[in-house]
Amino acid sequence: MSIAQNADRPGRLLELAVTDLALIDRLRLVLRPGLNVLTGETGAGKSLLIDALGLALGARADTTLVRHGADVAYVEALFDRLPEPLIAVREVAATGRSTARLDDESVTAGRLSRVVAPLVEIHGQHDQQRLLDEDWQRDLLDAYGGHEAELAAVASAVERWRANRSAMQGLLMDPRELLRRLDLLEHEAEEIAAAGLRVGEADAITRQLAAAQHAQTILSGASGVRELLLAEGRGARERVARAGHDLRGLARLDERWAPLADRLAGLEAELEDVAAEVRALAETVDHDPASLARLEDRLGEIHRLLRRYGDDEETVIAHGERSAREAARLRGLGDERARRAADDGQLLLQIADAAATLSIRRSRTAAALGAAVSAVLVELGFPAEAFAVAVGRRTAARDDPAVEVDGDAVAFDGTGIDTVVFTFRPNAGEPGRSLARIASGGELSRVALAVKQVLADADRTPTLVFDEIDAGIGGRSADPVGRSLWTLGHAHQVLCVTHLPQIAAYADAHYRIAKRERDGRTVTEVTRLDRDGRVAELASMIGGAEWGEAARHSATELLDRAEAWCAARAPVATA
Repeated sequence: MSIAQNADRPGRLLELAVTDLALIDRLRLVLRPGLNVLTGETGAGKSLLIDALGLALGARADTTLVRHGADVAYVEALFDRLPEPLIAVREVAATGRSTARLDDESVTAGRLSRVVAPLVEIHGQHDQQRLLDEDWQRDLLDAYGGHEAELAAVASAVERWRANRSAMQGLLMDPRELLRRLDLLEHEAEEIAAAGLRVGEADAITRQLAAAQHAQTILSGASGVRELLLAEGRGARERVARAGHDLRGLARLDERWAPLADRLAGLEAELEDVAAEVRALAETVDHDPASLARLEDRLGEIHRLLRRYGDDEETVIAHGERSAREAARLRGLGDERARRAADDGQLLLQIADAAATLSIRRSRTAAALGAAVSAVLVELGFPAEAFAVAVGRRTAARDDPAVEVDGDAVAFDGTGIDTVVFTFRPNAGEPGRSLARIASGGELSRVALAVKQVLADADRTPTLVFDEIDAGIGGRSADPVGRSLWTLGHAHQVLCVTHLPQIAAYADAHYRIAKRERDGRTVTEVTRLDRDGRVAELASMIGGAEWGEAARHSATELLDRAEAWCAARAPVATA
């Protein structure tokens, strides 16, 4: 991912500002593209700058790093981005509280890490040790070969197989338990279905029974009401009718009485409707003992179902439907198991096909990766073909899930069927052996660097940091390591802490970290060196603090040789 192609995305590290962190009271480091080298005496604070960068990337805060007498340690990192740099800030208080910001927004350390950590990859001795992990070796091989599609196909096939196996486990049931469960579900479904419940039925019956308890009183009252309304000669309807007749007579003499006559006519009709409804309601009052007994029995049946299956009719009906569905599922359990078993075989075939395709790609990529890393290792002082990648198949144990590939039963997981082992032979004529079993510390540093250089095109991380890359490396091996780091700096920005002048000589930007006493306190200072300063620093690294003219001469010769080598390999600028 180049900055030119993704101008809106953050890229390389532009600046690192640190305040009140351990020996650092105030420091600003402006970094350049290419290879940036930090040198200085032991304990001056070179690795402290890497720790500060780690804080800006979201690493766990350590309150012991807060400078003595200060309240807060402050780290600010600026990353290249258009139209403005991305600013990541971390503050660590002596009290233990940590705060983080992206640009001007307060964020959690986790959010800071998710956004900023992908921009910088820090390689220390721990990361070199990770190269000995065979799972990590497999991941590096896949990254180099671009096996994303094949890996996704294997992972998807394995996930489908695992889901099917899980479903098969869920179908396992003791035959006697299956029969017991099936009988219970069928009984529940049949009992509820046979009851023919209706939603709200219990309330309706309760109201009917309550009315039946007062049937005689209701019927007598209803009869009295009808008598008052309709009785011949003295009922309310007839009296209203007579009053209306009289009003109509008055209206013939004076029309102002006509509206009152109309109103009484409407009242007469309303009285007839009320009387009709009274009669209809009275007829609904059930006072037949046999009918009431049937209603009480029905209500008892409904309450029994409610006690067993739910709080209301709707819940009971839903329970019956669920029981019917579950019973149907259990009756088809055997067929479902058979179908799942058939699917299991098909899914294993799909895993075998996808894993075999990935395995073939890995084998081809292994040869290319081995040759490429070996070529870099030749430049780092090792014999030809010192590095190789062995791809094998996992042997399936008795209880392991397995697939058949090329006639063999092999174990698998979501990453495929392969074992991947980096092999190394540092001495010509000796057989290659596992990198974990043979490489010394210095050899491992160079192998790790060679692998990183070869994987540079596949690695999208803008900035690579190497702390103690020279651990275990002698002067004879250091020169090719410096060349390799410089070459890596053409694909990434590289920041390297080193004690070896042979590596420092290849820097595109060289910084000296030094301790000074200021106002009775020890502080760390950083200085970007010009050419004369670089010669003096390299001479100090060669001859010690009291270096002489011979050390200066060696430093000048070392720098001249490195600059000539870089100039011969620098990309040619095009118009």
